[in-house]
Amino acid sequence: MKCELHVLTKDKFSNIYRNNPNVDYVHSFQKSSNEILSDLTKENFDFIVDLQKNLRSLKVKRALRKPNVSFPKLNVRKWMAVNLKINKLPKIHIVDRYFIAVKPLGIENDGKGLDYFIPEASAVDVGKINPVLSKGYVAIAIGGQHETKILPAEKLVSVISKINYPVVLLGDDGDRNKGEQVVQQLSENKVFNACGTFTLDQSASIIQQSLAVISNDTGLMHIAAALHKPIVSIWGNTIPEFGMYPYFPKNFEIYVISEVKNLHCRPCSKLGYKKCPKKHFKCMMLQDEIFISKSIDDLVKKAL
Repeated sequence: MKCELHVLTKDKFSNIYRNNPNVDYVHSFQKSSNEILSDLTKENFDFIVDLQKNLRSLKVKRALRKPNVSFPKLNVRKWMAVNLKINKLPKIHIVDRYFIAVKPLGIENDGKGLDYFIPEASAVDVGKINPVLSKGYVAIAIGGQHETKILPAEKLVSVISKINYPVVLLGDDGDRNKGEQVVQQLSENKVFNACGTFTLDQSASIIQQSLAVISNDTGLMHIAAALHKPIVSIWGNTIPEFGMYPYFPKNFEIYVISEVKNLHCRPCSKLGYKKCPKKHFKCMMLQDEIFISKSIDDLVKKAL
């Protein structure tokens, strides 16, 4: 039976789905889903899968009045972990929780992980960034939505100085100055700042060609997982148990988690803050640079 798959998302994320050959149509909005509710109503959908389970998606479901399903968001257990430091979170990735939502449709996980499709026009010749990169490099996603989830520049410098490969820094315009701070403290032909220079798809192309990836808990980490790259995933004020770690359903040895355990204040939020509420930022300042750099070397050796 032929089934059409439509996706509703914000404009800034729409190309991720438009590049996906498995998606038939993408509906996008800038600020509010109200912008396109009338268009959605005209589609006369048969079924809605809600993978956000928030007020916005509730509004859409009420407007469309169609059968729908969602997933266990675990907000109460997350609240307990943040406020009471009682961790009752199940050991299940959010992707697998998403599959609970589509179970009524008979959809099963193929175990192959995530997908990310890079348009041919977005392919980057890394040799044009610098010829030294053609021999192999590590990509580092240095940004993030919240400061308390981002490894500080001084820690980045220490990590990169211990890595045995050239490094490309990835991020958006807001990360460019931080990237320059890092570059200025390291030797020539060691690190290259690509923050704010490339589109998301082009950054994905750079990740695809890398030997391995270091990333904060951010979107580029999930893109790296979709591209099946070895990853060192760095965690600050949040914890992997929230279910957002790199998704490798059948290949756990391809990624490493770097976190500062046994901090009484962690997790302090299920999302993040602009500044550490305790003002010491130990969850990032105590990150083990030697562990991170050695983990990258070990992952690259396994992959080669």
